[in-house]
Amino acid sequence: MKRTPVLAASLLALLAATAPARADAPGGPHGQGLDHCAAGSEPGTLACHFDLAPGTYDVTVTLGGDTAGATAIGGETRRALLAETPTGAGERLRRSFTVDVRDPEGEPTGPAGSPGLDLLLTGAAPRVAALRVTPAPTATRLFLVGDSTVCDQPADPYTGWGQRLPVHLGRGVAVANHADSGESTVSFLANPALFDRVEAEIRPGDPVLIQLAHNDKQTDAATYRANLTTLVERVRARGGEPVLVTPIVRRWFNADGTLDNGTALLVNGLGVDHPAEIRALATTLSTPLIDLTALTKARVEELGPEGSKALYLTTEKRDNTHTSVRGATEYAALVAAGLRARGILPERVLR
Repeated sequence: MKRTPVLAASLLALLAATAPARADAPGGPHGQGLDHCAAGSEPGTLACHFDLAPGTYDVTVTLGGDTAGATAIGGETRRALLAETPTGAGERLRRSFTVDVRDPEGEPTGPAGSPGLDLLLTGAAPRVAALRVTPAPTATRLFLVGDSTVCDQPADPYTGWGQRLPVHLGRGVAVANHADSGESTVSFLANPALFDRVEAEIRPGDPVLIQLAHNDKQTDAATYRANLTTLVERVRARGGEPVLVTPIVRRWFNADGTLDNGTALLVNGLGVDHPAEIRALATTLSTPLIDLTALTKARVEELGPEGSKALYLTTEKRDNTHTSVRGATEYAALVAAGLRARGILPERVLR
């Protein structure tokens, strides 16, 4: 791609409210910077594109300017990479994170997306003074194996919790979200574009979170257990660390305001209680477990029939399975807490 010219003074004034922003070694071997950025399609945003091969990259940004600001960073297929960060007048803050660049950039069986790395700087009052992108070939990748409730959803308002997980991670670990809409334990193993690709990329020490249940509607208990066992064993054979994750609940209330029913708690048409099967298997296989079913059940019941609508697409799509941005954000925080509580990632990389 032809490099975008250095930002116009008016845009720099909007974003940095300071002296002309500098790029650290733009285009050189040590980093690329703001000369790869231009005004975004939405007012007050900054869109940056870097012609990079698939891999993992560290992004270091200096936030702040002469006036107070609040800056967030997203990228690729609607991933949240840095939560909105306030800066005071004259303040400078340096933040770093690691991003996974792959092809296709979103769902494995979805649209290819654009090659390279795309970042979008947004927020209530974006202020950025410097931006640096450098290769991070030895970074840990946190792989996600899942369905549409986890994946990098391409279009608003649908949002998977995997899209919101990166904001909880700092430099040194990148979320590699290979979740794909409509997939079950059966199809994830059968399609070479899915688990075969994940397996080929796992390096020793990489955690692999597995949440598959919503689409195992006709999978019998023995097959379900066997498929999850296969996934766990193949992750371990590559030196990775498998983590079993129970599925998020469906927002399906009883008259008494609870979710104590098979629809909400992912019991399939054959009577297979997916969360119970996962919990039992985690014990049998000595695999770390994040009980997202229990955590999301407690949250939905806490908010009640009305308040919990905001977590799902109940109002927008009459959909009580898929999450809104808010729901995905809250559920990603629950997953991050689980990663911390179980020591799956070192404390230094968790925000």
